[in-house]
Amino acid sequence: MMGEGGKAGEGKNGNGSKTIEQIAPSSPLYLHPSDSPNLPLTNIIFNGENYDLWADAVRNGLDAKNKLGFVEGTIKRPEVIEGEEETLPSVAWRQCNAMVKAWLRSVIDHRLHSSITFSGTVMEIWKELKERYSNGNAPRVHQLKGELNECKQAKNQSVVGYYTRLKAIWDELGNYSHVPQCTCGAAAALTKERD
Repeated sequence: MMGEGGKAGEGKNGNGSKTIEQIAPSSPLYLHPSDSPNLPLTNIIFNGENYDLWADAVRNGLDAKNKLGFVEGTIKRPEVIEGEEETLPSVAWRQCNAMVKAWLRSVIDHRLHSSITFSGTVMEIWKELKERYSNGNAPRVHQLKGELNECKQAKNQSVVGYYTRLKAIWDELGNYSHVPQCTCGAAAALTKERD
């Protein structure tokens, strides 16, 4: 329940008794008591070369915790008026931003920490990592096509193991292939061919 003026801490309700402000559990600004800075969002550690796989796993973990908006920038920091007490939503946003930053650090190789140490918000860190490490470029597509061309089932490898490896290459290659929108029907033909 929000106190008077939306200030952090305690307020008074209509009958004069004290109320304690709370963030609703359904809010993206809510931190569960079991949330910890060392809580891993995924078991995939970003090493500078596996950005796309790592980013997908982290986005999934953050979505499950209702914090995806922090990396997407859709959960904006509430305005803090200079000289006034910080509001509960502002405090909660600051704490959640710090928690998500800690979660990101816990799934990034320690050798890369210095490159993100001084970023202010989770969104800034996310954008910086994406700009620097996202492999949505021609060299990676060429590398994947080469891997696909050379992909063969090893003698002792199961069909399931071989298919899993092959599908991983197909899926990553599919991430870089975007079918443009059109009204002529060519996009549908391209999609059918890719399938």
